[in-house]
Amino acid sequence: MFMSSGSRAKRNKNKNWVMAGDFCRRSQDFMAMLRNLSREEILDVLSEGLCPHCEDVIEARVYNLHQRRLDEMSLSDVNVTKSSAEFLHGESSDDVISPKRRLNSYAHTLNSLRSPQVAESTYSGRPKVLVTPSSINNKRSVFNHSNYEIPLSDGLSRSVVGNGLSEAQKELSRFGQVGRRKDFIYYEKVNGKETNILKGLELHTRVFNPDEQREIVEFIYALQRMGQKRQLRARTYSEPRKWMKGKGRVTMQFGCCYNYAVDKDGNPPGIIRDEEVDPLPPLFKKMIRRMVRWHVLPPTCVPNSCIVNIYDEGDCIPPHIDHHDFVRPFCTVSFLAECNILFGTSLKIINPGEFSGPFSLPLPLGSVLILNGNGADVAKHCVPSVPAKRISITFRKMDDRKLPFAYTPDPELSAIEPFVPPSLDKSRIRHHKDGINDNHDKSEYHAESGNKGFSNEDEFPPLGKGNSSNRRSQR
Repeated sequence: MFMSSGSRAKRNKNKNWVMAGDFCRRSQDFMAMLRNLSREEILDVLSEGLCPHCEDVIEARVYNLHQRRLDEMSLSDVNVTKSSAEFLHGESSDDVISPKRRLNSYAHTLNSLRSPQVAESTYSGRPKVLVTPSSINNKRSVFNHSNYEIPLSDGLSRSVVGNGLSEAQKELSRFGQVGRRKDFIYYEKVNGKETNILKGLELHTRVFNPDEQREIVEFIYALQRMGQKRQLRARTYSEPRKWMKGKGRVTMQFGCCYNYAVDKDGNPPGIIRDEEVDPLPPLFKKMIRRMVRWHVLPPTCVPNSCIVNIYDEGDCIPPHIDHHDFVRPFCTVSFLAECNILFGTSLKIINPGEFSGPFSLPLPLGSVLILNGNGADVAKHCVPSVPAKRISITFRKMDDRKLPFAYTPDPELSAIEPFVPPSLDKSRIRHHKDGINDNHDKSEYHAESGNKGFSNEDEFPPLGKGNSSNRRSQR
């Protein structure tokens, strides 16, 4: 039986309406089911992995929502909530350690290493939490903790907290928000051969959220005040006179004493093994644990030293390659103000604090830049005059042959296990119970990881859609 074209069109139209109606009903049923799910159930559903398209869509929406929330947050007019006030006055719960309590804890650590006279002069009074030095007239003091903020800790606590999520679940959420880029490319001729001088560079964004950044900055200012009062070891704190533009930034060294140039005693550049500085503060060790757990730093290269740079507007770091008394990789964490870092085999000094180079990379706040391979040893790097006050912390692991004579390993930095998302962890357990041999288990695990939201290598979530892409140079 033949059907006219008009009849076919009408039939197809009716069929489309039926399909659309079915889809609408299914969509409504799905939304009703979704509304009845708890936070834990929704998180469990998402942790099982999504197709690449859905993953990108959800990531973009979450990132945009997060950015909108940050844009709406005004530190100058946000009311201090009860929990915020308790946090600021050092009356917070054990889950969150206030800067005051953290500073007191560090003071006790320093006291045990020094004479009683210094200890008494250091903490005879009740220190304030907001410790912005006199050079910084910043009175903003609000800690507004988001629902998915976890303390600077392992995140291993299984207890359920006020927002209904355990520390492990919150860590999974935060872990999934970290952006990672490892494909930096810029070719230059090195020894007559075209070489990607940026190979080995990695940029990890959103490792430390705004609340954590504020806590870290407050603690650094507390340390600066201690240094100004000579309550830190002599070689820990340095605040040279600013004799020209870009010269004279404040530095603090922990874990080892590093010499930038030949000093007055004739010591060459590098680690001075018979000189002591203060040990790594507990907060910095928690930062290290965070970076190792979240696959930012490898567990085979856990930093045991760091240098804090406090920049005033106009301060800079001239072109250099980091000394090989420190093994690779090493990393830099950025706070207070975004700035650019330049890379190139031949960086030019134009004027004091002004440099030129072929590749410029912006460093977002709370990000971690990893330097390894060619990015650490072939390309030089520098930081031109910064546009505003900035703080950076460079974490490095000392070469075992260059350790200070008085150095002892820190048990808090040993055996740090990288975080494995629960879905992948369950997958490994399931394969093991099924009696699959180790080799097959590993291959299945990696194969499955490629289809999940996370994996242990290069399949982490990409940088947020809001970040601008970096320039590349092609051959």
